Amino acid sequence: MIKGIIEFIQLYKYIIVPFLVWFGIQSFKLIYDLVVTKKFNFKRILQAGGMPSSHSAVVISLTTMIAKAEGITSPLFGISLIFSFIVMYDAAGIRRAAGKQAKLLNKIIETPGLTNLEVQERLVEVLGHTPVQVFVGALIGLIVGLII
Repeated sequence: MIKGIIEFIQLYKYIIVPFLVWFGIQSFKLIYDLVVTKKFNFKRILQAGGMPSSHSAVVISLTTMIAKAEGITSPLFGISLIFSFIVMYDAAGIRRAAGKQAKLLNKIIETPGLTNLEVQERLVEVLGHTPVQVFVGALIGLIVGLII
């Protein structure tokens, strides 16, 4: 039974390990949020943003495992590395900017007399990551990828 599980994990490690990295980081964020706010917010497990970046950890863990298995000169490693850079750039750049815009729009909508808009729900403000959050996520991904 144990041998079968180990073989299964080894066979599908390029899917299982990144998923477990994501789940672990998102669970950490959920627990951290619970400790800080004293409120259980299950939505936190699926939300983007916060420390550390699970996006960065996932792509770097996968890239590191590919580097170990295929070498850094393989086309697969090159594709994975470029993909990782795009994901991390998006997390720290584009999605972070969208979060700032959402915060400003929420403030505008909530200003009395400024708008007649009736809003059903606030825009999500925590979408992206700071460069430090991306770096810490990438570091976690690198460590996990090296260990596996």
